[in-house]
Amino acid sequence: MSDTTATRLRAIRGATTIETDTSEDLLVRTAELVETVMAHNKVRVEDIVSIIFTATPDLQADFPAVAARQLGLSRTPLLCCQELAVHGAMGKCVRVLMHAYVPDDVAVRHVYLHEARQLRLDLPE
Repeated sequence: MSDTTATRLRAIRGATTIETDTSEDLLVRTAELVETVMAHNKVRVEDIVSIIFTATPDLQADFPAVAARQLGLSRTPLLCCQELAVHGAMGKCVRVLMHAYVPDDVAVRHVYLHEARQLRLDLPE
């Protein structure tokens, strides 16, 4: 964003599912999620204040934050947490809560990919 673009600190949500509990699958799908959230909301690396990731208990191959670091978010505070183990909840799921400065003229778009789309059918694709 240019210095003249008005921005506001926003919280952006998203989620994706992982095919198999491997480091490769987790990192590829998490990177896809972070990149999609950034693209849909016109967020640059320097606009991000922090990111919180959660992963369901069945994902143990790697940390979702590793994918963000590989995308260049080396100076961004990142936190990984375990999602609550609720009976019947979606498995193999990574969720994200990104805090970023977004242009005032951009309507925040939350991103739900793959099977995680089922979590928010009320949102447009």
